[in-house]
Amino acid sequence: MPIEKDLEPGQRWEFDGDVAGAFDDMLERSIPQYRVMREAVARMAVHYARRSEGTSARIVDLGAARGAMIDDLLPLLPRRDFVAVEVSDPMLDALRGKFEQPGSRVEVRKLDLRGEYPTDQAAVTLAVLTLQFVPINYRHRILRSAWEHAVGGGCLILVEKVLGESAEVDDALVAAYHGLKGENGYGRDEIERKRLALEGVLVPLTASWNVDALHRAGFREVDCFWAWMNFRAWIAVR
Repeated sequence: MPIEKDLEPGQRWEFDGDVAGAFDDMLERSIPQYRVMREAVARMAVHYARRSEGTSARIVDLGAARGAMIDDLLPLLPRRDFVAVEVSDPMLDALRGKFEQPGSRVEVRKLDLRGEYPTDQAAVTLAVLTLQFVPINYRHRILRSAWEHAVGGGCLILVEKVLGESAEVDDALVAAYHGLKGENGYGRDEIERKRLALEGVLVPLTASWNVDALHRAGFREVDCFWAWMNFRAWIAVR
């Protein structure tokens, strides 16, 4: 089992080689109901991908990391091609090692969402725990681009860590989340160091901000299909 990066006091979080190597284990221990969330995302993705069968539209994964969601979907969508978008070089190395082989249906593409967006027509676009790491001033444009490149009836699946709608509720959500991390083997000092390292890197917003942003991007239907404390998953349909 990979060992999670040992953060030093004051160290800023980055998706380097240490993080890439331990990433899957880190998500298992840090994201509540992680496997339940992935299964829910896969079910929604398959439903909307099948609605546009007969088209050449792809499944586009924004911030694909090590490709876990694509791994889940490849056997479920045997007639679909995929685009794995990443900006972190260590994550790209992992994606290329996994998917760049003869006959692969996955194209790995280095792309920084702050300045670019994949031009492919998408039956399904995935943004699973990705936009929370993108500065806020870029997020509206990225969501609009996802809408513009979605086929009719296609969707964006957005999973985000969120803030509570009030400071009091947010404190309760964070306490519950930190309690879960403690149950999963993180010590109090580890939790605090990681929180400080992520300040200004992972910037969550409220659930209502995300829903409003999806509507403003043009999506006609937006609904939450999974939630646990301060995490949400939405389906947004063009």
